[in-house]
Amino acid sequence: MTEPHTPAPQPEDASPSAETPTPSVAPADPPPPVPTVALPDWPAFRRSQVWQASVAANTSAASDADAPPAAREPLAPPATTAAPPVAPTGARDLSDRTAIPSPAQPAAPMPPAPMPPAPVVPSPAQPPAPTSPPMAPPPAAPPTPAATTPPNPSLELRRSLGALRTEVGKAVVGQDAAVTGLVIALLCRGHVLLEGVPGVAKTLLVRTLAAALDLGTKRIQFTPDLMPGDVTGSLVYDARTAQFSFREGPVFTNLLLADEINRTPPKTQASLLEAMEERQVSVDGKARPLPDPFIVIATQNPVEYEGTYPLPEAQLDRFLLKLTLPIPQRDQEIEVLARHAAGFDPRDLAGAGVRPVAGARDLARARAEVGQVQIARDVMGYAVDVCRATRTSPSLSLGVSPRGATALLATSRAWAWLSGRAFVTPDDIKALAHPTLRHRVQLRAEAELEGVTAESVLDTVLATVPVPR
Repeated sequence: MTEPHTPAPQPEDASPSAETPTPSVAPADPPPPVPTVALPDWPAFRRSQVWQASVAANTSAASDADAPPAAREPLAPPATTAAPPVAPTGARDLSDRTAIPSPAQPAAPMPPAPMPPAPVVPSPAQPPAPTSPPMAPPPAAPPTPAATTPPNPSLELRRSLGALRTEVGKAVVGQDAAVTGLVIALLCRGHVLLEGVPGVAKTLLVRTLAAALDLGTKRIQFTPDLMPGDVTGSLVYDARTAQFSFREGPVFTNLLLADEINRTPPKTQASLLEAMEERQVSVDGKARPLPDPFIVIATQNPVEYEGTYPLPEAQLDRFLLKLTLPIPQRDQEIEVLARHAAGFDPRDLAGAGVRPVAGARDLARARAEVGQVQIARDVMGYAVDVCRATRTSPSLSLGVSPRGATALLATSRAWAWLSGRAFVTPDDIKALAHPTLRHRVQLRAEAELEGVTAESVLDTVLATVPVPR
């Protein structure tokens, strides 16, 4: 049996890095000894071209590193370099110096000139974004107007209605309270009873107010022989058509001036009840609506009762307000004379400078806003307590009805809105108590003999009814 072949042992001092391919037949002699590497002179090496090229390359790299990012060239991808040859056993360690060529290889050639930096190539994983065509610059924004406070509709309406005083004051002197009362009546769609001695501009006041509001107005002079058809209108026979046609009476207007209403019989006075309450007129079984707005402004003389017909309580209760027109003060009366001396003509309002400052649409918008005015329940209770106190007053035979309480609520809300508030206070109730309630109470005969008036009774009621807090 033949034994297996065993390779010959290698010498222990053989370097593994100097191994060569093993031939098929092992050599009989050991490898020749490695010759000693001759080191060049160090000062001479520093003067060599290899050293100077290396220093120049390092200096260039340092200057590039100090340059700002915008001035640097794009970096080229690092080149893969081969591992340096392993020095043979016994060679000196010169790792801290520039690499020296191995004696087994020829001297290293001069380093090639620096290559121009390679262009930056985008990574395949992130393809370059497609270049979009340049977009046109957006149009310049229009100049922003100066910041202004938006107009307040409520404020504008109040100013328009407040300007009525100025316009009416161009023809009527010293009756600002009456003008305010008429504006409140228009806001509440109520009727007004004007009371004053002859010659205090009752008729002129109504005509001027209608001109300042651009509303239609008609006047009826009530006399003892006035018939209801003269107020509401009647059927007239037309001979051309052989039919009866309705001819509207003066009640078909916006502001109806019923001058000296207490001089006509109750039958004619009653013809206004349907118009005042239902805002319509019924003739020949057909109801005909009245224009909007529609209010009746009636006048009466408080000092002359001969040949008059006092208004019944049922008709007095239809009036929302009773306004008194006092005699002007001395300075105001001098102003009246000065205007007449300057050529003022009461029949030419345009010549006096009266112009429209509001209209029917403004009144409708103002009425809608008045309807939004809030009133607390305790304030409602205060208005009810004031009205109920008149029913138990020993000086009165007739107190305020529930209709009077609702009228006091309506006028108080209108006054609060004109004052710039969205809620009613007890002071509003007090301010409108006299014009709203004075014609709804009736004095006892003994109280009249003692000189008691409706005004004094209302003052006592307002002083005794507790005010909510």
